[in-house]
Amino acid sequence: MPCDAVILDLEDAVAPEIKVAARMAAVAAFTEGRFGHRLKVLRVNALDTEWGGDDLAAAATLDIDAVLAPKVNGPDDVARYNAALATAQPGLTLWVMIETCLAVGRLQAIADAALTTRLAGFVMGTNDLALEMRSRTMADRANMLPILTFALAAARARGLIALDGVCNDFTDLAAWRAEAEQGLALGFDGKTLIHPAQVDPCNAVFSPTAGEIAYARSIVAAFALPENAEKGAIRLDGRMVERLHLQEAERMIAVAAVISR
Repeated sequence: MPCDAVILDLEDAVAPEIKVAARMAAVAAFTEGRFGHRLKVLRVNALDTEWGGDDLAAAATLDIDAVLAPKVNGPDDVARYNAALATAQPGLTLWVMIETCLAVGRLQAIADAALTTRLAGFVMGTNDLALEMRSRTMADRANMLPILTFALAAARARGLIALDGVCNDFTDLAAWRAEAEQGLALGFDGKTLIHPAQVDPCNAVFSPTAGEIAYARSIVAAFALPENAEKGAIRLDGRMVERLHLQEAERMIAVAAVISR
């Protein structure tokens, strides 16, 4: 399946009576190395549950890319998860779910924890957040947009990965695509998915188009010309293009290169 990452969930998707069995199955799956080049992520139970400590201990022994921590309320929680992973290999990163009202008021403080911990990513937990807020589902997610925007800004301030939340309706792909395109427009790196039917549409939304790649290359080529070497802004195809556009063009070309592998 052409997805970028696989998250094995030990938290919300697993009933209490099979938590231990699910952990053993996840450890076995990661140990067998069946996920190829994809990022391998383990979503653990919270540290204040009876399973969280053992989940983190198991994660610390695995050759995976990230641990996804649920219901993080502030930087102190990030520090606790980081400490629980002290013996893990250096390349293991920490992603956190932004899904509580307390977290919303501490977004930048949570992101700042990346300066001293393994923290490397935000994942939006819009379902749990809506439940706590007592919000209803809205087709345009108007009730979530301020939170999504501020979470994204906090993540970008510290260079973190930022993933949009799930869309629960996997039968209405038109509605799903509209939500994914909204996430792309906001600036998210990708979207978390709950059904195989969402994978191909997600790749289509978050992959640069041929036209976008061509234009990005034209920006890079234009700034590479000797006469533009010292310029902060140039004219290209009737538009003003600044060096900030060059930075975005280079990022888009890099993304396209990874996708084409």
